[in-house]
Amino acid sequence: MEARAEGAGPFTTRLTWRVEGDVAVWESRLARKRGQLTVRPAGAEAIVRYADEVALRRLRTLNAVAAGSFTIGGALFVLGAVLAQFGSGDPLQSATVYFVGGLFFTGGAYASLLQTINAPRRGDGAGTLVTHRWRWWSYEPLQIDWASTFVLFTGTLVFGVNLLDSFLQGLTVQQVNRLVWTPDVIGCLLFLVSGHLALVEVSHGPPRIRVRSLGWWIVVVNQLGSVLFMVSALADFTDPRTGDLVNVAVANWGTITGAACFSVAGVLQLFERP
Repeated sequence: MEARAEGAGPFTTRLTWRVEGDVAVWESRLARKRGQLTVRPAGAEAIVRYADEVALRRLRTLNAVAAGSFTIGGALFVLGAVLAQFGSGDPLQSATVYFVGGLFFTGGAYASLLQTINAPRRGDGAGTLVTHRWRWWSYEPLQIDWASTFVLFTGTLVFGVNLLDSFLQGLTVQQVNRLVWTPDVIGCLLFLVSGHLALVEVSHGPPRIRVRSLGWWIVVVNQLGSVLFMVSALADFTDPRTGDLVNVAVANWGTITGAACFSVAGVLQLFERP
């Protein structure tokens, strides 16, 4: 059996087997999102093979939870930023909406991690997928899908620190920057790292354009949202000399547009299922 691996660094994102003229192709994103691989028998058209119904049922459920959570979480972040920009000016109101949205983001990220952990794996033979027992946790840093979803989940937890600290009253400028702004920036950085890993996964190497791939569009829209979140975070820094934010409008509009990207990607993800 001859095998050819593709990917970047220590990560394998696509594996091609050649056995007696037959060709089988496994891709990490297709396997964990749709539970499938492609087999091309010698002299015949390619066919798609799926994992068993247990694995497919898991993937459908987790995909629906993740997609719905990101769609709702993004919509709530849009609402929170709209209230901050055009509302009564009550920071507690926006903070509450942001916090609830953050819970949905964390739930969606954990569902994505569970989908990776419980995805069907490559079997011993070419052209087979194997379903393992259900797990709530694993440690697989050399799997690019695990690394991407774990970093995303960690980013939502760091955002949670930012969202909780935003309820604190009477903070000095230094405390605001340390307790609220710093976790915000760290969370944005983790989102960007997760998005880059997802781009590498769907591109099978350095990021490239793949307009015919639904997974590529989902990853790109999410990464655009992460970039806009970072722009918002940088504009939300409080200048110690004046006590004012760098740019309130940019901070709010960056959140509005970035969160809208995550909602759109969540809707698209509903269609990336077995």
